[in-house]
Amino acid sequence: MKAAVWYGKNDLRVENVEEPVIQPGKVKVKVAFAGICGSDLHAYHGADVIQQGTPHPVTGVMAPLTMGHEFSGVITEVGEGVDNVSVGDRVAIEPLIYCGECEHCKNNNYNLCDNSGFIGLHDNGGFAEYVTVEPHFVHKLPDNLSLEQGALIEPAAVAFHAVKQSNMKIGNKVAVFGVGPIGLLTIIAAQAAGASEIYAIDVSSERLQKAKEVGATRTINAMEEDAIKTILSQAPGGVDVAYEVAGVEATLANALSVIRKQGEVMVVSIIPEPIKIDMMQLTLKEAYLTSVLGYRHIYPEVISLVAAGKLDIEKVVTKKIKLENIVEDGMELLTHDKSQAKILIDIQKS
Repeated sequence: MKAAVWYGKNDLRVENVEEPVIQPGKVKVKVAFAGICGSDLHAYHGADVIQQGTPHPVTGVMAPLTMGHEFSGVITEVGEGVDNVSVGDRVAIEPLIYCGECEHCKNNNYNLCDNSGFIGLHDNGGFAEYVTVEPHFVHKLPDNLSLEQGALIEPAAVAFHAVKQSNMKIGNKVAVFGVGPIGLLTIIAAQAAGASEIYAIDVSSERLQKAKEVGATRTINAMEEDAIKTILSQAPGGVDVAYEVAGVEATLANALSVIRKQGEVMVVSIIPEPIKIDMMQLTLKEAYLTSVLGYRHIYPEVISLVAAGKLDIEKVVTKKIKLENIVEDGMELLTHDKSQAKILIDIQKS
């Protein structure tokens, strides 16, 4: 079968690999669609996010490995002992790897597992024609939800979890700093949760146009105007919640500047390096600075909301490509073309 295998920095190869064989307690999925995530892009460019050098403590896998953690497909085989799914089921994959034995897993906070990982980063993933996974990774899709939508459940879960964990209430005003795929999905989730006003801030006019399409009530290009002054002029006193989805020190500082007293900055992005925070401003506002890591126990809820038409997540897709073109039309395009949001790989047509 064809798969996109990561060997090292800027070395992602689409090649023929052995098709996985079903094992007891596993399910085999024929992949339909797979999305390229920001973490995939970071891994492609050499960021230390893929398991290297030593096998992962839960999966026993290390690079070279097949990438891809946002994907959907159809179950083709069911291993001995699996009784919660059947051959032919259309499914979305929840790719979080966890040990089930640490304190956090036992407390049902499996996204905080001491041995956590991701399919596609710490085990072979969905940039392939077939993949085998644990049955608890798969979630059935209702008949009215497409496999394309199924591949978007994972990033939608990140955004939905962030909004749900925040202090946002119906009628609140919010700001979203950074409108890449997760930022766009955060706008969609905030709108569904009842935000009255949504300010979208970015430096890409193309992404801001997309933000307007998915529900932002006001877009601000931070290269052309002062985001803080603009927001505070239209939302005197500040917004209730600011979602930081850019992963940059400056955007976190701006987010803190535009929240009201006792407001909240919710950090959704991954900020790998230490940064400075204006603690005096945080203190004087008696504000909240919170964060989320991935998601937990939320896939069924997101799937139900998408199926009910409450979350129109397909709007974030800007391009569909074939697996064999993942490097030039996927990784490289996302690197250089900031008008792109979510690129989906149509594995069925590859």
